[in-house]
Amino acid sequence: MAVVVPVYGNEATLPELADRLAAALTGREWRLRLVIDASPDDSAAVALALAARDARIAVTGLTVNVGQHAALACGLAAEPAADVWVCLDADLQDPPEAVPLLLDRLAAGDVEAVFAGRRGRYESPLRRLTGTLHRRLAGRLTGLPPDAGAFLAMRPAVRAAVVTAVQEHGAPSVVLAVGRSGRPVASVPVVRDRRPVGRSAWTARARLRQSLRSLTWAVRGRR
Repeated sequence: MAVVVPVYGNEATLPELADRLAAALTGREWRLRLVIDASPDDSAAVALALAARDARIAVTGLTVNVGQHAALACGLAAEPAADVWVCLDADLQDPPEAVPLLLDRLAAGDVEAVFAGRRGRYESPLRRLTGTLHRRLAGRLTGLPPDAGAFLAMRPAVRAAVVTAVQEHGAPSVVLAVGRSGRPVASVPVVRDRRPVGRSAWTARARLRQSLRSLTWAVRGRR
């Protein structure tokens, strides 16, 4: 199994992320791919120190900031040998302890991707409202669960479809690329935490721009 994590401004949370993930995946074979998305802080140095300490951790360094979803696609492409791939954020809003829940649901065999359904008050009310509206509309356009986000587990066919859609066809979102894969998906509820430290590359304007790009791509995909 490969866990892919895009990193931007997360130097303070990376050590805890690695420790909590290792504890959550005790007894399983795993590899962690940290994709440093031209982070302006010391995330790259922290990630390399973690990799030097644990051979299961690998680092991909990007010199230009490409955004969360393109960074995830880079990480997925860099881990071709896994049988299952998990994507989650580095800021600890996505709890590593929930990864086994996704893996267990995926192991049931009736779906090829499992989303960690968003629960909890981890965003401001306005951001939560706009995010919910965006996800519901995206769900109508793609058939995705209305609580789907970029914390998910996937099997090989979905991973291949995602990498192709993002890197070759300009898909702006890994989530929408999963929906367009045509493979069966499900979600399991996972409570999110507020970001304890660090920062996000996403401003309100950037989030709106990403939402518009994603929905435009989804609408075009239906034609």
